[in-house]
Amino acid sequence: MKGNYKAENEAFMAEMAQQPDVHQLAGGVLYQVVRSGTGTRCPNVRSIVTVNYKGSLINGRVFDDSSRQACPPAFRVRELIAGWQIALCRMHEGDCWKIYVPANLGYGPRTSGPIPGNSTLIFDIELLRIG
Repeated sequence: MKGNYKAENEAFMAEMAQQPDVHQLAGGVLYQVVRSGTGTRCPNVRSIVTVNYKGSLINGRVFDDSSRQACPPAFRVRELIAGWQIALCRMHEGDCWKIYVPANLGYGPRTSGPIPGNSTLIFDIELLRIG
């Protein structure tokens, strides 16, 4: 990766934070509400959630997409990256959010598969079910 990759990702997050429809959560996780669901419950870190999601980098390269799976995946919230934990615990069933996870709440400086170290992670998440 180029030497300024980390700075490019930090600048992207700073720019996104200035957008009028973007909101900030703990630790600098940013989110946009794409669609509000009708559910009244939010998961907690002990919950198991079923989601549809797509993950990409700031250059638009998709590194993961649940639509390639036979059925939507289920995860225990506490086993996910910190950025997902923060966002999911604020979402309601049926919500669809785009979240922007700073590198320190994703994989940090280490490379993880197709994700370079110091990457901002962008996820489209639809919370289908809690439990």
